[in-house]
Amino acid sequence: MTLAAAAVNTGDTAWLLAATALVLLMTPGLALFYGGMVRTKSVLNMLMMSFVSIALVTVVWLAAGYSLAFGDDIGGGLLGGLEHAGMRGLGPDSVHGTVPTVLFATFQLTFAIITAALISGAVADRTKFSAWLVFVPLWTLLVYVPVTHWVWGPGGWILDRLGALDFAGGLPVEVTSGASGLALCLVLGPRLGFKKDAMRPHNLPMVMLGAGLLWFGWFGFNAGSALGANGLAAAAFLNTLAAGCTGLLGWLFVEQRRDGHPTTLGAASGAVAGLVAITPSCGTVSLLGALVVGLAAGVVCSYAVSWKFKLNYDDSLDVVGVHLVGGIIGTLLIGLFADRAMTGGTEGLFHGGGLAPLGKQLLAVVVVAGYAFSVTYGLGKLLDTVLGLRASEEQEHTGLDLTVHAETAYDHGVLGHGAPVSHSVLSPASTQKVDTQA
Repeated sequence: MTLAAAAVNTGDTAWLLAATALVLLMTPGLALFYGGMVRTKSVLNMLMMSFVSIALVTVVWLAAGYSLAFGDDIGGGLLGGLEHAGMRGLGPDSVHGTVPTVLFATFQLTFAIITAALISGAVADRTKFSAWLVFVPLWTLLVYVPVTHWVWGPGGWILDRLGALDFAGGLPVEVTSGASGLALCLVLGPRLGFKKDAMRPHNLPMVMLGAGLLWFGWFGFNAGSALGANGLAAAAFLNTLAAGCTGLLGWLFVEQRRDGHPTTLGAASGAVAGLVAITPSCGTVSLLGALVVGLAAGVVCSYAVSWKFKLNYDDSLDVVGVHLVGGIIGTLLIGLFADRAMTGGTEGLFHGGGLAPLGKQLLAVVVVAGYAFSVTYGLGKLLDTVLGLRASEEQEHTGLDLTVHAETAYDHGVLGHGAPVSHSVLSPASTQKVDTQA
């Protein structure tokens, strides 16, 4: 047995293998979550934007992304080197902590994948698929990779110099995707009929299924970030469950008081908001803190999703209202609820740690959000000038499924034994007729 092999802990490795698979499953879950929220004419395009992100980000990550994020610092805490470009020098015997380095790199890859896919929700129904294929790899290298190095990379300035805490990705995943989604939807402009036409989710059972898969995968996302099968992973697991529950309940409470109806979309969105907020704090706060973090996110995000109508930006599927706002809430509340029993040192304001931890968390949020927004806005403007980011008005009106992919998610053209269906048969007043004939 080699020395490297002896350093590998089989229990930690087995858990991280499972966690990596769980996090990868989150992207197909996100595809279903987003796909159910759009209209029928663009559901396949929405699914494709998530699935193609898996392939695009994987290639970029293996070529250079991992090395730039987790290689030895070469730029004053800003970026890693290229010593592992193409995964050079990383074999079966390479070890990161107590797990194989190639497994750690794969685990981190799944984070990068879903972060890029999250942005698609902000620009649903109107983005050129060809432009998305260019945007994703460039954004990954220009935004996700540097921020990841700042937060988790060796010598990263947020981790080593500022001392702000982020256990599982509030900054590199939630804040960057939310701020970048805002920037990109400002570049693209609103959808046709924004604030005029009803743009309701077309398939709420699909939304709920997607939310369930996201919640399931989130245990790998958060508990897996302990990088071991240990007590910290167990605590992060429980905190994740608790915050998802209070996020769901908080959102439904607001809906009931404000609208008189608790909705399935609200339940799914509230759970996701709670999970978003607990992501940075799951390994730093106690169970009581996790319950408060989730509840705060569920309540605040339920109001934040309506800001787009007041401020006139078309964030199609509420990436800004849930991921940016939820990520900020979870990251800032570390400064209030950080518990020495979880962090091993840092304590939040409510545990006697003073205002300094909150100030560090706030500075990290402002810098990361500002960087992600400005770089994404510049990249979006450049791609819009060179390639054109927005689909044509005809494509948007007809739907991206048919005009871009030459497919439709639901075939309403035949009924029974192949007889064509008239529009009158498919009218709401004829629902019973359709059901009987089918």
